[in-house]
Amino acid sequence: QVQLVESGGGLVQAGGSLRLSCAASGRTFSSYTMGWFRQAPGQERRSVAAISRGGGSTYYDDSVKGRFTISRDNAKNTVYLQMNDLKPEDTAVYYCAATTSFQIRTREYNYEYWGQGTQVTVSS
Repeated sequence: QVQLVESGGGLVQAGGSLRLSCAASGRTFSSYTMGWFRQAPGQERRSVAAISRGGGSTYYDDSVKGRFTISRDNAKNTVYLQMNDLKPEDTAVYYCAATTSFQIRTREYNYEYWGQGTQVTVSS
């Protein structure tokens, strides 16, 4: 089992940047494929980015390609989401998630473990 704690959310103006962090504890962090999801008010939670166990493969939703970067540091048991050129439509609660799947997954139901979420608000 793994516990996930997100940090780094906040209020930022459009065009600004934030870096989210997700610290993991419990089983070996490198055993998990990691993902970031977000949920805006009144919308379903959806995948934003994902990264393979070793960090060699990544996935990005089309809405964030070229602006967001997912990375991980297995020595620090942490996954990051660098968010640049933020837009008001990026406003959401961002969740970190972990799956024991070897492959990158983008569906919510593929992930077994979730953090509590961190709010990101982008003002226009």
